[in-house]
Amino acid sequence: MSSTHFISSEILELSTIRDILFQNKTIALSKDAIQKIEKCRDYLDDKIKNQDAPIYGINTGFGSLCNVEISKDKLTQLQENLVMSHACGVGEKVPDAIVKLMLLLKVQSLSYGHSGVQLQTVQRLVDFYNNDILPVIYTKGSLGASGDLAPLAHLALPLIAKGEVVYEGEICDAYEVLSKFKWEAIQLQSKEGLALLNGTQFMSAYGIHLLIKSHQLSYMADLIGSISLDAFDGRIEPFNALVHLVRPHNGQIKTAERIREFLNGSELVQQKKEHVQDPYSFRCIPQVHGATKDTLDFVHKVFKTEINAVTDNPNIFVGEDEIISGGNFHGQPLALALDYLKIAMAELGNISERRIYQLVSGLRGLPAFLVDNPGVNSGFMIPQYTAASIVSANKQLATPASIDSIVSSNGQEDHVSMGANAATQCHELVYNVERILAIELLNASQAIHFRKPMRSSNLIESFLGAYTKEVGFVKEDLVFYKLIEKTIHFIDEFYIENELIFD
Repeated sequence: MSSTHFISSEILELSTIRDILFQNKTIALSKDAIQKIEKCRDYLDDKIKNQDAPIYGINTGFGSLCNVEISKDKLTQLQENLVMSHACGVGEKVPDAIVKLMLLLKVQSLSYGHSGVQLQTVQRLVDFYNNDILPVIYTKGSLGASGDLAPLAHLALPLIAKGEVVYEGEICDAYEVLSKFKWEAIQLQSKEGLALLNGTQFMSAYGIHLLIKSHQLSYMADLIGSISLDAFDGRIEPFNALVHLVRPHNGQIKTAERIREFLNGSELVQQKKEHVQDPYSFRCIPQVHGATKDTLDFVHKVFKTEINAVTDNPNIFVGEDEIISGGNFHGQPLALALDYLKIAMAELGNISERRIYQLVSGLRGLPAFLVDNPGVNSGFMIPQYTAASIVSANKQLATPASIDSIVSSNGQEDHVSMGANAATQCHELVYNVERILAIELLNASQAIHFRKPMRSSNLIESFLGAYTKEVGFVKEDLVFYKLIEKTIHFIDEFYIENELIFD
């Protein structure tokens, strides 16, 4: 298997990105991509040389300054000023993993030959990616409409030896790192600053990162929910394929099938039940988890389209001899998809917390708060509080960002997507869901201990065997936050070891 991924016009799949990241592959431009980039740049240079008519962003100002013409001797200064003036991000640092994805996705978008950038500019972005030189970018500042302007300006600053980068775990001045590699600052040519700043790579990188994480959490929600069902002495009948084939939502069918596989051979689920039905948080796992799976499929389609698209402005069409100023930088498709992802993932956390609540309620032969001698011991009382707090926080984060807009650039940019806010909210929310699922696993593992000597399925017993080596049975009160942290770490490691990604 090659250790290098070649950027080309072939469709970039989410699974391919996952392999690039997890296998720590380098990237390189294919011959086809190089030819397209050079052909477009040559066309643009010739157009500027032989035409005096204003072309937006190439020999004019930007935004509401689009009618201000710029002389040919100021075109480099125009582009560098654009990058510097738009680097206005504030707030927390964007996680390194997402910055690296931004570099990859920006290179992919520029490789199609519709942006007019120099080959050396794209190659320098490739060099940044391959050497883990990650520009320092901040979470706040993008309206998600005229491209992710502020974040992408911070991504571009190191190209001109300005701004900061993370290199070898330290925040360094970009100029110092370029000097270390004996790289000259890029002299931006006409259109290049705009090509770098216009685009949706901030939103897209968050979306791709969170899709990969969400697919993994969807799988874990099914597995942990199965453990909780067995620990709660739940019934298997609601997962019968017949039930789901008469309401054939794909995600619902897939979830029920997976639960049956997880519980196959369980003594607990097969034993005679005194109760006729289970609460909805157990009985309706296929319907709730399945709806999230179907949402992930929709969001996946949106982001797959986006990462294989040209999203800067204006767009250059060499064959048609056209330079067209449009709006492909507008993040509305991504904003709506990210909001939908927020809602769907919040529901995985919501129903998980309800299962936690049932497990600690002293029902079906389980001790109150899942501990011997309740009263002296509070047991698993407060982890449920923590889960409930996170669920409520997620409800607030899940409020759609895309229903908002605000006027900018003197009214020229009068409708914006707020997709960048949706992206950062979604990041917090998805990682919150992992915390809730970790608390459910902590509770379910404790609860199933009280069912011994009866056993769950071989699959679940094997999974819990690995887990209890890290987090064992709790006999009496101890410091719980450490157990939650260990459980989150266990879930993360389980992803990597089993290469989970898609449902």
